[in-house]
Amino acid sequence: MSPADSSEQSTADVTREFRAARDFLVAHREDYETAYRDFNWPRFERFNWARDWFDALAVEQPEVAALTIVEEDGEVNSRTYAEMAEQSRKVAGWLTEAGLKPGDRVLIVLGNTVPLWEIMLGCIRAGAVMIPATTLLTDADLADRITRGSVRAVVASSTEAGRYAGIADHCIRVAVGASVEGWLRYDDAATYDGPVPEVDTAADDSLLLYFTSGTTSQPKLVEHTQVSYPVGHLSTMYWIGLQPGDVHLNVSSPGWAKHSWSNVFAPWNAGATVFLYNYTRFDAEKMLRVLQTYGVTTFCAPPTVWRMLIQADLSAVKVQIRECISAGEPLNPEVIEQVRTAWDITIRDGYGQTETTAQIGNPPGQPLKLGSMGRPLPGYSIALIDPATDEIGDDGEISIELAPAPVPLMRGYRDARELTDEVMRGGYYHTGDVASRDEDGYITYVGRSDDVFKASDYRISPFELESVLIEHPAVAEAAVVPSPDPVRLAVPKAYVVLAAGHQPSRELAGEILQFCREHLAPYKRIRRIEFAELPKTIPGKIRRVELRADEASKVESGSGGEHTYDEADFKEG
Repeated sequence: MSPADSSEQSTADVTREFRAARDFLVAHREDYETAYRDFNWPRFERFNWARDWFDALAVEQPEVAALTIVEEDGEVNSRTYAEMAEQSRKVAGWLTEAGLKPGDRVLIVLGNTVPLWEIMLGCIRAGAVMIPATTLLTDADLADRITRGSVRAVVASSTEAGRYAGIADHCIRVAVGASVEGWLRYDDAATYDGPVPEVDTAADDSLLLYFTSGTTSQPKLVEHTQVSYPVGHLSTMYWIGLQPGDVHLNVSSPGWAKHSWSNVFAPWNAGATVFLYNYTRFDAEKMLRVLQTYGVTTFCAPPTVWRMLIQADLSAVKVQIRECISAGEPLNPEVIEQVRTAWDITIRDGYGQTETTAQIGNPPGQPLKLGSMGRPLPGYSIALIDPATDEIGDDGEISIELAPAPVPLMRGYRDARELTDEVMRGGYYHTGDVASRDEDGYITYVGRSDDVFKASDYRISPFELESVLIEHPAVAEAAVVPSPDPVRLAVPKAYVVLAAGHQPSRELAGEILQFCREHLAPYKRIRRIEFAELPKTIPGKIRRVELRADEASKVESGSGGEHTYDEADFKEG
């Protein structure tokens, strides 16, 4: 395959070129060697995914479900491709009439509800730049995103509208749900009958901005274009093994990049159904019943969910699942084996970042090596670079070749040129993750080169948590590290040095943990605390590597420091 000259491509030409790339990967879904050798990214000068691809699917398969959401009480909401396309046109026109212009930034803070997908498609049509955000954000987080994101419009649940008072007064405000004074009512978009904008977006126009945790004082702002995610997630589609007509369930929360990966672009690139199950608290038995009842064919879940699922009797459930996927960190071999025994399906791992799409993975039909993330996916050329010598070998930092840069790679970190230059140095994009490659080309993740860690599949920046801790008057200094946990993989633990005049005690530990509960989003909650001195380098930098090793040793041996406390020691406030 080779990309066509896009200098004068019509919508039909663009659709045809995109389809050719999609169909090539679908046709070679179990022929990795051919797919990797012969695939080339389609490259366009102008591209609008809603117009150039989704609308084509809406014409070809109007009655196929594009989205199905099952609620905990059994209520089912579903939209066909034709219905989704039509409503998104109305949304685009309605928002434009309200004052939204191409290039304006829209903060979208919604759960898994039908309007989320309608609004995202509408924003793409209108040429707006989306900033998806989790509903778990604190008020301070929201204010930061509105300010640093230069937000022009906010879309949120009407029940959350009060949180935006004083921080979004200058924005177009859209409330999903009941009417809110001063806000547009989203339901009114359904009756819009005015002109529909069809913005002819350039391929390199901005489409998405994602705030992602880092080790600096503020989350990084990852910028993606009209093609980097919509076209780039062809690699994700290939890794998952999605085919037209699939029913794909991905366990992920809106606002995180993985939600766009596997709940928007990858399945709709394939012409599949995006399937969601909304629950208040995860219940393995209920999830298994949903998988069986609604004929889910492809299933992606983080390791935490897989570890919970195997606690149930998998063999008692007759599923139609063809592909099982996991991402986030390597799964335990026993989990993979239990699923294989019960369903005769092997869970396949993969790797990617907010800054990219799926880069490395085990696609369908390929030999797997337990613990390995797989091999580079079609369209990606991966090098492992020694951080100390810059030599390319079989061990080192996972890096993407930039000659040329693959379509899915982010444009860069918005308003952070130095940071962008740093990760794009030397002709490679440097992921910050370290891995090893074996003689067969399989890549195994080793660890993060900085201190960001995952807890319950959310990325946690120690700096953000430490910044809150030191706001407490009794805390002089703090360091946060992952504490191993059998279900969540890890939970945040804080090593705390007390300010003068304060002594370690159970009461003070409870007070500090409560303080953190009040000032941090739930997924960032500090769950363990220890009063101790911090190991430091000669220049005074905290050696978190020592603290991580210390904590891992304590958990393994079942011992604790003299002044160690767990949130379980305290009643919920």
